[in-house]
Amino acid sequence: MQLVRIRLMRLGAKKKPFYRVVVADARARRDGPFIEIVGTYNPKKDPAEVNLNMERVKYWLQKGAQPSDTVKKLIEQVSA
Repeated sequence: MQLVRIRLMRLGAKKKPFYRVVVADARARRDGPFIEIVGTYNPKKDPAEVNLNMERVKYWLQKGAQPSDTVKKLIEQVSA
């Protein structure tokens, strides 16, 4: 059984982070290979900009993917 996580993948320059919300194997590196991009997160905007494809996020959660703590908070923020 493959362990799948929904987590952040860091992009952007030094001191200017930008993240992709990706579905990846739990054993893969933070910026390593991923299965699918399901959204983006830009913490430098005011307020922080969060774009998630909730349809795909729900699909992966139903398939057993576990969100990281940060992604869980972002999902709650978008759902509210």
